[in-house]
Amino acid sequence: MKKRIVAAVAVGAALALTVGALAGCTSNNEGASSSSSAATEAPTTTLVVGFDNSYPPYGFIGDDGSYTGFDLDLATEVANRNDWGIELMPIDWDAKDALLGQGTVNCIWNGFTMEGREDNYTFSEPYMLNEQVIVTKAGAGIDSLEGLAGKVVITQIDSAALDVLEGDQAELAATFGKLDTISDYNNAFMQLEAGTVDAVACDLSIAAYQMAANPDAYVQLETPLSSEHYAVGFKKGDESLVGAVNETLKAMYADGTVQQLCEKYGQYGLSFDNWVLK
Repeated sequence: MKKRIVAAVAVGAALALTVGALAGCTSNNEGASSSSSAATEAPTTTLVVGFDNSYPPYGFIGDDGSYTGFDLDLATEVANRNDWGIELMPIDWDAKDALLGQGTVNCIWNGFTMEGREDNYTFSEPYMLNEQVIVTKAGAGIDSLEGLAGKVVITQIDSAALDVLEGDQAELAATFGKLDTISDYNNAFMQLEAGTVDAVACDLSIAAYQMAANPDAYVQLETPLSSEHYAVGFKKGDESLVGAVNETLKAMYADGTVQQLCEKYGQYGLSFDNWVLK
């Protein structure tokens, strides 16, 4: 602050001190105002997304080493439209409940099946149709669920496929030679390719991705284990963000953003026809 002070020499020093004190006070106020403005501009809400980084096309590590995927793009766009911060946090899938409970993440958004879990989470409206299916190696001679009798079937720990095989399809699983589990589906398909297991039980999206990447390697059995839906999972009772997520996803469908993202990941087997939130 520049001020011209016209006064007698006798009071000049006193005025200078007074002006200096006022200037210092003004400077502090400007700093406080600046800090207040920055605090106002900073996001008051941050969407902390827990996801499995080996779950293409919904969440995975891209060729450039960064996190990418259909659900991560959805989450990022939802956060941007609501002026929220966004943090993408890769997690061990079997630790998701503990991480959500302790607040390390505030949602699970990664091809997360809602059926059978409604009592454990507060869910958004379902947005994507999904099925649990069986994939075998091409030429293995397994062409039906009955053909899995005596075979080794593998699925991901704490997955919807495992829930189905231990629940509604428990009688079918009882015919398997063995039902095994593994930490992620990429390794499950590596075991299928190597012949260590005979089949993989997984989400339709995972099967579509693997068959798109290896069109001659795998076969999906025609009959699904179950049909279900994906939704965004929040801690039970946490309704603070659910409404905004639902409405923003509907708006993204209406303006064509969802279709664009489905087409972006179409090469991975994702289909816009399976989108259900409108």
